[in-house]
Amino acid sequence: METLLIVIFVIGYLAITLEHNLKIDKLIPALAMMAVMWALMSFGIDGFPNWFDSGEHALLENFGAFGHEEKMELLEETLLHHLGKTSEILVFLLGAMTIVEIIDYFDGFATIKSYVKTRSKKKILWIFSFLAFILSAIIDNLTATIVLISILQKIIKDRDTRLWYAGLIIIAANAGGAWSPIGDVTTTMLWIGNKVTTANLIEHLLVPSLFCMVIPSLIASFLPAFKGEIDVEDDEPSKSKFGATMLYLGLGAIIFVPIFKTITHLPPYVGMMLSLAVVATFAEIYSNSKIAISSVDQESDEAAHHSPVHSALTKIELPSILFFLGILMAVAALESLGMLFNFAEGLKQGMPLMGTEMTSTDVSDIVILLLGVGSAVIDNVPLVAASLGMFSEPMNDQLWHFIAYSAGTGGSMLIIGSAAGVVAMGMEKIDFFWYLRKISWLALIGFLAGAICFMLMRNLF
Repeated sequence: METLLIVIFVIGYLAITLEHNLKIDKLIPALAMMAVMWALMSFGIDGFPNWFDSGEHALLENFGAFGHEEKMELLEETLLHHLGKTSEILVFLLGAMTIVEIIDYFDGFATIKSYVKTRSKKKILWIFSFLAFILSAIIDNLTATIVLISILQKIIKDRDTRLWYAGLIIIAANAGGAWSPIGDVTTTMLWIGNKVTTANLIEHLLVPSLFCMVIPSLIASFLPAFKGEIDVEDDEPSKSKFGATMLYLGLGAIIFVPIFKTITHLPPYVGMMLSLAVVATFAEIYSNSKIAISSVDQESDEAAHHSPVHSALTKIELPSILFFLGILMAVAALESLGMLFNFAEGLKQGMPLMGTEMTSTDVSDIVILLLGVGSAVIDNVPLVAASLGMFSEPMNDQLWHFIAYSAGTGGSMLIIGSAAGVVAMGMEKIDFFWYLRKISWLALIGFLAGAICFMLMRNLF
């Protein structure tokens, strides 16, 4: 039965990876994989030799001696446990996405465009690289990429030039997302899973992530594509006089979430819901709308077209939310049977490289670097979800920081390797092989530069 579960997971994984070839949205195989795996576990519960206690992070003793009813009760409790942990991430993301869409409703991101006054291609490169690095840490790398490419399309007319900028934005956005607990789904998972704290994550990853962004941008600034000047269009008037106010309010509300968690010790989604409530209140006031967020009567529904909150809720990426649900719960199924735990133990014990003696740190570094490279080929969300079940190191162990870095930045090496890359690919119709030839080597250099910086800092401090 374990073999069948692994086969289903691999098939589902391939379907997710090949979604563009199959022309099937990745949420479909993710949800199907999740449901089938848990159903098979229910049918074959009596035949499994091991069961992993996620709370204690250890295999249960004498699981085989449990009765059928006891095993079914344990399965339901485990399923509920994983659903609760997954829902914390999903509700958090829903809140963050809604705040970003409310900012966009008021055309708040147009404020950023007003900062770009220069015509030098090299200066614009550095402006967008740093904007991507900082914005992605606040509003996540996916959203930062969407915002900056949208602004880029208004500033630079030549598409061939824009493609180069888009490639460097992807690298910078993924680097910026790695050092913030709200900058990338994977770092959010580690943060909500109590593997890292905000202060320690920033302390250990800010400099390596900066290297990951600066080195490729520095090399790119000497390339022919970034020489000379561009024609800058005249600024368009903002659609709303509250744009700048809502931008600063929304970004401030998102930044407040880690502070709220530190003060109250409550899960991050609670703080995100409070931030959403505050931003939504100001949005309703500024739009002169009287519609409540929970209105269901027909009269309110007709008027709700003028509600920024209602508008934002209709634009959030629900397919992404459902995909995360499916993939996280599918990985949880493998974790529950102890497969990931056993794999990690076997990997640690049996990975001497070419006959040389290796410390556990060396083994972990190699595994995590491979995880980073792997995240360029397949989605980094299940890779990090798997690592949560593979390793049992305590909170703020350096291993978790390195995982956050590798999974967050490794995806830049291929355009399909990160959410930021995929959305840029869609917005600018970037060819996979063009990115592979022109940008991937820059991303690889940045990834390795940041990894070396991280290991040096770890050994020195």
